[in-house]
Amino acid sequence: MIVVQVRHPRWWFDFARELTRFGARVGAYLALLTDRYPSTVDEQSIHLEIEYPDVERDLNRWLPLVKWLLALPHYIVLAVLWLGVVVAVVVAWFAILITGRYPQVLFDYVVGVGRWSLRVSAYAFLLVTDRYPPFSLKEGQ
Repeated sequence: MIVVQVRHPRWWFDFARELTRFGARVGAYLALLTDRYPSTVDEQSIHLEIEYPDVERDLNRWLPLVKWLLALPHYIVLAVLWLGVVVAVVVAWFAILITGRYPQVLFDYVVGVGRWSLRVSAYAFLLVTDRYPPFSLKEGQ
């Protein structure tokens, strides 16, 4: 739709945003970042805001054809980082079991990889921004 009609259908955006929000809630639950079982309706403790894009002003109509390819370096780095997340969650599980707390360093790492993944997803698949995502675990960089 972006390439042919230069518009991002609102219904598609709303569906993709809610699916992404639910995926983030499930991911946070699986990564032991929250104890609350993921809701399909409530926002809970995971807050994910994605702005509806103005296609004519904010997006290049031809870029969606190659964004998935441009994001290839991110896929490679994120694959390695996600392996680290699996190890971090296992270590965190034992730490939570023994101390009752999620180690802050592991928490920050898991959240950072999740944010990075969401930025790449917003760029390459949700098609809501043309800003190339940074290679960073930090928020807003």
